[in-house]
Amino acid sequence: MDPAAAVGAPSPGHLEISIVMPCLNEELTLGACIEQAREALRTNGIAGEIVVADNGSTDGSRELAESMGARVVPVERKGYGSALMGGIASARGKYIIMADADCSYDFTHIPRFVEKLRSGYELVMGNRFQGGIRPGAMPPLHKYLGNPVLTGIGRLFFKSPCGDFHCGLRGFSKAAYERMSLRTTGMEFASEMVVKATLFKMPMCDVPTTLSPDKRDRPPHLRSWRDGWRHLRFLLLYSPRWLFLYPGLFLMLVGMVVGLWLLPGPRKVGNIILDIHTLLYAAAAVLTGFQAVLFALFTKVFAITEGLLPEDVRLTRAFRIFTLEKGLFAGALLLATGLVMASHSLIAWDRTGFGPMDAVHLMREVAVAMVSLTLGVEMILSSFFLSILGLTRK
Repeated sequence: MDPAAAVGAPSPGHLEISIVMPCLNEELTLGACIEQAREALRTNGIAGEIVVADNGSTDGSRELAESMGARVVPVERKGYGSALMGGIASARGKYIIMADADCSYDFTHIPRFVEKLRSGYELVMGNRFQGGIRPGAMPPLHKYLGNPVLTGIGRLFFKSPCGDFHCGLRGFSKAAYERMSLRTTGMEFASEMVVKATLFKMPMCDVPTTLSPDKRDRPPHLRSWRDGWRHLRFLLLYSPRWLFLYPGLFLMLVGMVVGLWLLPGPRKVGNIILDIHTLLYAAAAVLTGFQAVLFALFTKVFAITEGLLPEDVRLTRAFRIFTLEKGLFAGALLLATGLVMASHSLIAWDRTGFGPMDAVHLMREVAVAMVSLTLGVEMILSSFFLSILGLTRK
């Protein structure tokens, strides 16, 4: 029997819970965390083990953990996510409880997580804002800006029910973790787990937990602005809709509305006259927006093909309707429209003996021709590229 298993665990193969603690030079606090976790298992009759994922400690943390009966898993690759991946991969329990080894989380709350996991939830998140944040436990920057903003963005982008994206105390089933196929190795590992669970529609819920000031004698590994940006970057990269699609559609809509408004002639707004210069900016907005929409499609198809995102029924249905041939036909129509308008402008120029013309009047027609020609070429090229990306999916 594993020396860290709770009373009542007949063998490692029958362990219900694996408590995984990432560790990098936590000798001062690790012992108290192991003892509290072991007591929580024993008191509640939970068959479990304690796994310390050591990420290269040089202060005696590893030896301390082993002396207390915890199973130490060395993880060479640096990073919070890497340490957890190594520890979770070697965990023997049906369910995983992960928590930091700095005495900031209360391991006596483990039964709350176990109860929800047993009832069928695949990810159970601790919520520090519900349970209480002790004075000095979280810097004001994190408490009032970083965590609320990043959690709010995550809830908006992915419609996640999670109220605290970055809580380090959470529980999940080993099977759910394997389905998530997490990739990130840094602090953004915490966000990726919530996002993947949401995208894969896994049952998830919050339970109240507390956060206390850590008892380290050194600064935390977390770097506010660097790691905050890494979390935000991850949320953006995993949401092609908010990164590319919605901004692209907005640019196209604004560009088309302004362009159609200015096409008949100059417009006066108060004392300001808007003319062809604004029309050119509107044309640029349409083209830029269309490219952003294409990027959203490219990213979505690629991410699904690589297993980064789950299958999207709507996208699969769209691929059945909008085939390569239909995309080529639409691109050809736009291209033909642009060529006709460009030819009309060339003929008008020929009538003047290729001499000076009314640039203001000509620019309106040329702008429309330019947009049609560019959109036509992009439509044709993107249709081929989307078909190539879709080969693997088919």
